[in-house]
Amino acid sequence: MAYRLWEVMERSKTGEFVEEKEYLHKRLIPGIANVVKKYGIKYDRDNPVPTDDDLADKVWQAAREFFLNVGVYNQDTHRVIKFTEEELNEALYSAPSQHIVGEGKDSRIFGHRKIEDKRPPFVIYSPDITYDEEDFLSICLAYLKEPLLDGLCAPVLEQFMGMKITSRHPVELGGCLHHAMSLREAARLVGRPGVFFVAVGTAESDTAQIHVSDPSWGIRPSDSRLVGSITEFMTNNSMLNKATHYQQYGSFAGSLTGAIYGGYAGGAEGTAVLETAYHLKGLMVHQCQYQQNFPFHLKYGSNTSRELLWVVSMYSQAIARNTHLVQDSNGFANAGPGTDMLYYESAAHAIASTVSGANLWEMAPSQNKHHNRGTPLEARLCAEIGHAVAQQGMTRAQANDIVNRLLSKYEDQVADPPLGKTYQEMYDINRAEPLPEYMDQFKRIKEELAGMGVEFLF
Repeated sequence: MAYRLWEVMERSKTGEFVEEKEYLHKRLIPGIANVVKKYGIKYDRDNPVPTDDDLADKVWQAAREFFLNVGVYNQDTHRVIKFTEEELNEALYSAPSQHIVGEGKDSRIFGHRKIEDKRPPFVIYSPDITYDEEDFLSICLAYLKEPLLDGLCAPVLEQFMGMKITSRHPVELGGCLHHAMSLREAARLVGRPGVFFVAVGTAESDTAQIHVSDPSWGIRPSDSRLVGSITEFMTNNSMLNKATHYQQYGSFAGSLTGAIYGGYAGGAEGTAVLETAYHLKGLMVHQCQYQQNFPFHLKYGSNTSRELLWVVSMYSQAIARNTHLVQDSNGFANAGPGTDMLYYESAAHAIASTVSGANLWEMAPSQNKHHNRGTPLEARLCAEIGHAVAQQGMTRAQANDIVNRLLSKYEDQVADPPLGKTYQEMYDINRAEPLPEYMDQFKRIKEELAGMGVEFLF
């Protein structure tokens, strides 16, 4: 659904004029603090997967009030985009609760989930980092060979023909073309030509995203595109260009947002409210069909610490209980591939997200910043866990117990996590398959998690 597209775009030019500093310091920051206080929202460190339905409803009410009172800021025009309560209610009611994505035999239903839903999550695999150009096809093949993959947000290219990719430069267009064509080639090679893509991550600019919109060799209307947000709760004309193009081309648009714990939102309470409010920004301003969430810790750049798991669970429950919007939860881990810590972090994030009503977008290792350090194995574990805990009917209370046990295994290492291995060290590049020693580790971790109460399906 595109909600009154041109009326919204007009407001980005005609809304109230406010300087950026005033918006941030006199509206956004006090706006979050006020609703957190008004609704009595309190973080509970002992329960990273809370079971308090009333608290989830309060987070939702606070987010609604914040969104309607504060509005969204356009950095280019210095205007505030605002909506009435009637408009918000209309959009929430009109928004579809599910979408058919991908094509043909590879199409899937990507939909809303409820708290403790027994339907398995829709799982988007994504390493969220850059890889060597010469290994790009191999890593795409490795991910696309994963049976539980419902969609792929592919690895990112840092170079094209040996040249550094720079936004708004012709090399960006070349790199994005290479990215899109390689994805299509990989999908056809593994027999999944219609698989759902969220693409292309290499394209930072609006020009580059528009450049790869082509159903024959590039990104199809059955695929998804992302519109980000500027920290915090801001947009600009480039993002609005993307949003408009995606709707006109027919792509499924995802609202890519990560509220920062320790930033303008403050602590866990404000971060949960802000990430909930981002769903409304994505729906109303960027016209998105789903919300892709990755709140993260300002210091660590991850969301698998105790505080952030509470945030993840809290906003997911707030949305799951009070709307039928489609959402997914993007894991950002501290440790690198091939480490037990990464698997424990991945498991904690997948469990907390799944039982709280979210779909999964997994997994960004190594604080999402180390080149070549991401493999399909950690995403595979998240997917298998998501399917398992949903179908066994795991409750939030049971999930909370397991997540606390997992946290005890790694939270003292969050500030200094192991870097782990690269894709090239863990996989046979030519065959795009994990090496035996890393498959043995994967199986060992699964046995350990099964002993904690995860009833794996295979």
